[in-house]
Amino acid sequence: MTPLLDVRHLVKEFHSARLLSKQAPVRAVDDVTFSIEEGETFGLVGESGCGKTTTGRCVLRLIEPTAGDVAFKGMDVRALSPLELRRARRHFQIVFQDPYSSLNPRMRVGAIVEEPLAVHAIGTSKDRRERVRSLFELVGLDTEAAAKYPHEFSGGQRQRIGLARALALEPSLIVADEPVSALDVSVQAQVVNLLLDLQERLGLTYLFISHDLRLVRQICRRVAVMYRGRIVEMAPVETIFGSPAHAYTRALLSAIPALTTQKKRERVAFDEASFEPMPLREVAAGHLAAI
Repeated sequence: MTPLLDVRHLVKEFHSARLLSKQAPVRAVDDVTFSIEEGETFGLVGESGCGKTTTGRCVLRLIEPTAGDVAFKGMDVRALSPLELRRARRHFQIVFQDPYSSLNPRMRVGAIVEEPLAVHAIGTSKDRRERVRSLFELVGLDTEAAAKYPHEFSGGQRQRIGLARALALEPSLIVADEPVSALDVSVQAQVVNLLLDLQERLGLTYLFISHDLRLVRQICRRVAVMYRGRIVEMAPVETIFGSPAHAYTRALLSAIPALTTQKKRERVAFDEASFEPMPLREVAAGHLAAI
């Protein structure tokens, strides 16, 4: 079966902004390959700066990849013209990490959610207003709140507004980029439960980007671990947590805070100086590691 999203040998390099600089480009994403099945929640994890957010944005062409292939439902995303890409974006959307900076403070939130519909010329003005009301109900917000501005909402409510905006065009794939990391712990569970409920009701597929390994274990089916722009291990979530093969994965898992003081988790050190980029190879069925 053809995967919903198929990423092959993705590369993203950033060059120095200094004129005539001889500094070598920074390879933020280096030969990244993975695929996501329809209806799946696929986790992309790693420490800050490892390239996971850049990967997600390259997949959607919010930033242009340097090399590699991205196929969505068999369609070559990198080959799309600007007009074709604009049309294709109806089918894949993003929920940003920061609910405070991702919403235009000068727009009422109803207009923010309606904007994608207007850009794609979907329905009449009345139809779009009705769609906004149904989206607010879908994400658990009062429909009367559409007349308010972003600053009048809490962080959790703003993330719900961002999710409503992402759902406006009825996408099948959502890149969730650290969607709860900027929220209070008490609110995180509510947003995660909403994401899971929407996935079941709407048949959504998630690329879930996070550094919270405990959260990833709860909601993802498969996980890819990134380090220095490369995927170093990829496997079903219980395999990653139960029998990690790469030294970095073991070190990352050992850093998860223990929920009880009765059994202290033994920390595993990772020697960064010894890291050498290696291709993924199959160490067990469905379990790939760069070793």
